[in-house]
Amino acid sequence: MNLLLRLRGGRGKFALSVAVAVLVGLGAAGGAASQAKASAAPAASAVPSAAGARAAAAPGLTPVLPCAQVGRLDFASVPGAATAIGSATPVAAADNPQGPWDACQVQGTIAPQIQFQLLLPTKTWQGEYLQDGCGGYCGSVGITTQAAAGCAPLTGGAFAVASDNGGHAGGSVYSASFGADPTLRASFGYQSEHVLALAAKAIIARFYGTGPRYSYFDGCSQGGHEALTEAQRYPHDFNGLIAGSPAGIMTELNVFFQGWNAQANTAPDGSQILTPADLAPLHSAVLQACDAADGTRDGLISDPLNCHFDPATLACAGRTPTASAFCLSPAQVTTVRKLYAGPRDAHGTLLYPGWQLPGSEANWAGWLVPVAPGAPSADQEIVQSTLRYMVSPGVDPSATYKDVKFTDAEFARITQANDGMYDATDPDLSAFRAAGGKLILWAGWADPEISPVGTIAYYQAVQHAMGGEQATDQFARLFLLPGVSHCGGGEGPDQFDALSAITGWVTADKAPDSLLTSSVDPSGATTATRPVFPYPQIAVDTTGGPTGQASSYTAQPGTRLGAVSWLGSFRSGYETVSGWVDGQWVTRPGKN
Repeated sequence: MNLLLRLRGGRGKFALSVAVAVLVGLGAAGGAASQAKASAAPAASAVPSAAGARAAAAPGLTPVLPCAQVGRLDFASVPGAATAIGSATPVAAADNPQGPWDACQVQGTIAPQIQFQLLLPTKTWQGEYLQDGCGGYCGSVGITTQAAAGCAPLTGGAFAVASDNGGHAGGSVYSASFGADPTLRASFGYQSEHVLALAAKAIIARFYGTGPRYSYFDGCSQGGHEALTEAQRYPHDFNGLIAGSPAGIMTELNVFFQGWNAQANTAPDGSQILTPADLAPLHSAVLQACDAADGTRDGLISDPLNCHFDPATLACAGRTPTASAFCLSPAQVTTVRKLYAGPRDAHGTLLYPGWQLPGSEANWAGWLVPVAPGAPSADQEIVQSTLRYMVSPGVDPSATYKDVKFTDAEFARITQANDGMYDATDPDLSAFRAAGGKLILWAGWADPEISPVGTIAYYQAVQHAMGGEQATDQFARLFLLPGVSHCGGGEGPDQFDALSAITGWVTADKAPDSLLTSSVDPSGATTATRPVFPYPQIAVDTTGGPTGQASSYTAQPGTRLGAVSWLGSFRSGYETVSGWVDGQWVTRPGKN
């Protein structure tokens, strides 16, 4: 998998060769449906929640201050997180969007301009703190916990909950204009969640007379990047972390992976090669070829690493496509092959450790494929904003996705410009493990925006750095959801409760052997359930029972990701460089 480790002396400097990415489906064409689906109530996790048991058995801890007084307190001297409270307002249970519990809503700013919101339960708090990550390039404050929908302790008010804007205000989730300010780059890149944790815990301690017993973080996409940043740079901030579809390889992801996607689907005249109308029949052909290869024919590909679909089998070969006889033009065959191959230089070397996996095609609309002629895709917008504001010391307001060059020289220029600013790829989590921390990683197998291949590659690097699979399983596990798109949505069951899983792991040492995922219709009714087992296991219907029923499935071995050779390996200028080469882990002196 060729993930480079670079040792520059001192814990926290040991990092993979990449910076880290930011995206989430908020506001994206095609993302609205995912967000709507993600807001529905999921089925409970397969792991009981210790926090839930405490919430049911014990009365809430009583505040020692009235809510309004919090707004008059001075938090400017919080070490490393000078904080100004803007307001502290009582919120009745009927008006609380997080659930029917009374709260004190605190809003404030942490220097330089990290805006945050903190909801403090006034009757139901059980000593738990949950911090929620932001999405895309952030820019606004909103508590939208994605891997805990329907979690009883959360909706019942057992947790104090906080979120921030990633260090800057305004703009869309795809706008990186704040990157013109190096200070705001640092806030976004690695500081915002750490200083919010410091400030929130200080406010909690004053309001209740005691700090939180346990602290947790949940985020997806950029929020997943924030979770990994916490594990790597600030291992004592949180007891448990949930990192969904983590944007852990930012620069390569936002420039080369998404730039490749955008260019691959653009014809010389600027028109799109694949259209939204092409995606459903293409996806159907992939399912026909690979659905049953994972042991269960259920309309989902549970083992896409074992699917090797060639789009040339759909080539028109002189035929004209019709509604009843779908086929791909030569240009479309080339585009699909490029998307499955991932971003490569002229020698065929990957510039990002990931590619589109078979089974993700139905989710390409909006992300890779514009929803209408002339409309930008999310990838086009993200690459443009990244090139303009995030990857060089200066600002280039004229840059577009068409300017990306897939060369060794361009790779070196782009990735070295902000070395250490955004990277959340350090596999040495020994300090986090020593602090008792637990980590749940998750991603959708059909995520088109942050390839799950990169997440698997990072997790396997963690396994190597932390002493192997069994040692890593004691504190970190990866779950991959069949058919699920970016941070939710897609065809597979995407509702689950990882918060109960992480609290049970932290407080009761109950490691999650599975997560129960559900599909929920617009009315809130559960239409299907399915277990998801830790990678590399997959769920297979071995009983012959209904494929929409979790009890039909058992854990079976899945395909492991092999070595992924990519250009991020063995860059120069470091004391030691290590990585996977031809399936072997090697270490060699760096070039100075």
